[in-house]
Amino acid sequence: MDLEPNDLLLFARIVEAGSFSQAAQRLNLPKSTVSRRISLLEAGLGERLLQRTTRKLVLTEFGASLLEHARKLAEQVEAAEALAQHRQAAPSGKLRISVPHDFANVGMTELIPRFTERYPAVTLELDLSPRRVDLVAEGFDIAIRMGDLPEDSTLAARRVAVEHMGLYAAPSYIARRGLPEHPDDLLQHDVLCILSRSGGPAPWDLQRGKVAWKRALRARLTANSPELLARMACSGMGIAASSDLFVASYLEKGKLVRVLPEWEMPVATGWAVFPGRRLMPAKTRVFLDMMEEMFCKGQGARG
Repeated sequence: MDLEPNDLLLFARIVEAGSFSQAAQRLNLPKSTVSRRISLLEAGLGERLLQRTTRKLVLTEFGASLLEHARKLAEQVEAAEALAQHRQAAPSGKLRISVPHDFANVGMTELIPRFTERYPAVTLELDLSPRRVDLVAEGFDIAIRMGDLPEDSTLAARRVAVEHMGLYAAPSYIARRGLPEHPDDLLQHDVLCILSRSGGPAPWDLQRGKVAWKRALRARLTANSPELLARMACSGMGIAASSDLFVASYLEKGKLVRVLPEWEMPVATGWAVFPGRRLMPAKTRVFLDMMEEMFCKGQGARG
């Protein structure tokens, strides 16, 4: 016999309400549905649970015995609902995040203390390894990924950062090698490039108005760390492509200057990727909200 837990819950609600009509009203169900489901439950159990009279319901001996189990089930369901409501009101638990090393060290040093202060019941576990984690299989709540995302029906994504890219060099390098006046001049300079996913330096894509210039350059240094490229540019090693996130402090101190400032580079979009659940855990939701608030106000979601 397959016992339907929902019918046990219904039985407990009927006894609690004192009548089929009151139970149906509280549960927003037709009285006929309530009566039919109890009849099916009794038929499946092979015994009556309730004696129906015109004035009241009377528990049978078997019904009284079963009621104890039905009430325990109802209490567990109510406890689970209360826990879910509490977690939505007060986020808690461990939040596992995969995030690029550079972004964590530079971009999240302000966010993390603010988040933990606002949500003390949430603990953070950050994985800074460069590998592309499997969120579902490895139990991650969020992965921060830069650039275009592959289609994946099991995941959803929310834009949480937009990084403006540019070319930068140290004043010492400019004094030694001169300042490029056109992208073609870059061919005569030492350049520091981001490592592409396919290997080798990522092409530099520049645009001024309607004029576009794109070239894969022979790089003196190629690395998958825009923060490292910015630091190497500070040392006078060459001209680096990096984002405002990683060069802001160096620009403020005069350690870097913008090269070819009239030429724009495509922005680098940061995505928070997470399992595509219908009900997002509160701990995930509030972390994404804070990231969007700090890095990318007004940006949308995908997935």
